[in-house]
Amino acid sequence: MSSSFVNTQSVAVLGGGPGGYEAALAAAQLGADVTLVERAGVGGAAVITDVVPSKSLIATADAAVAISEASDLGVQFFAKGESGVALKPEVAINLAAVNKRLLSLARQQSDDMRAQLVDAGVRIISGHGRLDGHHAIVVATGPGGTDFDRVEADTLVVAVGASPRELPTARPDGERILTWTQLYDMKALPEHLIVVGSGVTGAEFASAYMNLGAKVTLISSRDQVLPGEDADAAAVLEKVFTRGGMTVMSKSRAEGVERTADGVVVSLSDGRTVEGSHCLLAVGSIPNTSGIGLEDAGVQLTASGHIRVNRVARTSVPNIYAAGDCTTFVPLASVAAMQGRTAIFHALGDTVIPLERRRITANIFTAPEIATVGRQEKDLETGAINGYVYKLPLAANARAKMMGITDGFVKIIAREGSGTVIGGVIVAPRASELIYPIAIAVERRLTVDQVSRVFAVFPSLSASITDATRAMHLVNRDDDFFG
Repeated sequence: MSSSFVNTQSVAVLGGGPGGYEAALAAAQLGADVTLVERAGVGGAAVITDVVPSKSLIATADAAVAISEASDLGVQFFAKGESGVALKPEVAINLAAVNKRLLSLARQQSDDMRAQLVDAGVRIISGHGRLDGHHAIVVATGPGGTDFDRVEADTLVVAVGASPRELPTARPDGERILTWTQLYDMKALPEHLIVVGSGVTGAEFASAYMNLGAKVTLISSRDQVLPGEDADAAAVLEKVFTRGGMTVMSKSRAEGVERTADGVVVSLSDGRTVEGSHCLLAVGSIPNTSGIGLEDAGVQLTASGHIRVNRVARTSVPNIYAAGDCTTFVPLASVAAMQGRTAIFHALGDTVIPLERRRITANIFTAPEIATVGRQEKDLETGAINGYVYKLPLAANARAKMMGITDGFVKIIAREGSGTVIGGVIVAPRASELIYPIAIAVERRLTVDQVSRVFAVFPSLSASITDATRAMHLVNRDDDFFG
């Protein structure tokens, strides 16, 4: 970005999550006068109660699994008893210490982000903000929100995020019936955690608590976990869940949750009940767009309350932009951040590349992880695009054998005729890191032959990407390759 770029405009950002943070930082770097309004802390829910703490919890669960499965690699842990006889110790989880650490990490991340904004010259106001017309945000500050501050700006960016959806028949109490923001108050591992909802959030927490040692029941209203995701990936994950001792209840819709004297009872639509010690509600989220002046400002919303935005994050009002989970675009932290930057670049006249769904990389932090980018196999099945699919089991990879990895695969999707890489799926440990080469291929429209010519380290998990694209070279010569 050119340091000679001068801008005299003012920008006000409502919400300091990934979208708001990046918008404020980009605007400051472009020389604008920037004010950020945030009620919870810089980083928003994504950093303080969602992405950062949840992924820290998952990292702890991964460590527990690595220790418990080390014996498969010939590494054994023993302690000597009083008689000198070797005793095999158990892996114990101090959940109170785990939660204290991950909340501390989240606060540190928030503080670091705040410091970056301050260093960049961003003015930060703590309080509840709402739009007042097209060019102002009114902020309730002070004890009880009795004081008010008014921020006027040429450009407004709304990045207020979303909150966990609640069911009228399952009201969270913060003790036994929980949303994902309330899990970190638990002092001990739940004896039996019932997870309602098998989407990304439900699957991630079910995976984490199972690997931490809790008994877990996952209730899914659909016929597979992760509905809407790659079917092969979902099948691998469900197999891992079942093998790990999790009870997966497919085609089972939860009607309500009640607290008992020492636990919870989940009622299903078919009359069955499930008893446990705790229940996590992972039934989606709702945008935090109610009561913040959007309608009065003329900003169009969907029936669900999401803000309608175009590919440069612009709303129906020309000088008002929106980013993150409160919008109609993909609800990912990385996407929110990109929306925030794109909005500012467009508003302040910098170079803009409109957002495209085909370029978005996503990851589900289960064990194993599931990473995706671009077009998926279901797009071919529905006839949305013509292409080829090749799936290579990870168990065939030399490095995977060395690491004891038996579950997972690399799947490459290429356009028919040209062989251009248009999508991919990786199911593996650290799939979030492995998907990057495929994301570059999708972004730069590389062909499978071009990707296959890149040298991969041997042995490495990434070599499976090379192997898969080499195999797809044959597809262009023989349509019977897939048999």
